[in-house]
Amino acid sequence: MTVRVGEASQSKQSLPIFPGISTKTAGAKGLSLLKVVIPPGGKAQAHTHKGHESAIYLLQGRVETRYGENLEKSVVNVAGDFIFIPADVPHQPVNLSDNEAAIAIVARNDGDEQEHVILYPMKK
Repeated sequence: MTVRVGEASQSKQSLPIFPGISTKTAGAKGLSLLKVVIPPGGKAQAHTHKGHESAIYLLQGRVETRYGENLEKSVVNVAGDFIFIPADVPHQPVNLSDNEAAIAIVARNDGDEQEHVILYPMKK
């Protein structure tokens, strides 16, 4: 099966996404594969993926991912990095460039990956 993606849709995390493989597009039960774009200077809303792991390949850009309780830890990744996010870990990717989009390919062990996104409330 081939899936050709047209227009971006908006994720619960407030980022443009291009769903490739999912339950909806291909009938996949336990896998999703999508392209995510973080606009220049942009960031996702902090969130978790309830019960599901994420594997990310950063195609373009430089991204700081804040993670852990209250997002107190962080790591900076560059194009060519592979990133693993365990299930239920709060995280928030932030594009560190003001003039270039960050682009990533994201795989999850969840065919309905947006259904299990939980926005993470920040503690004051």
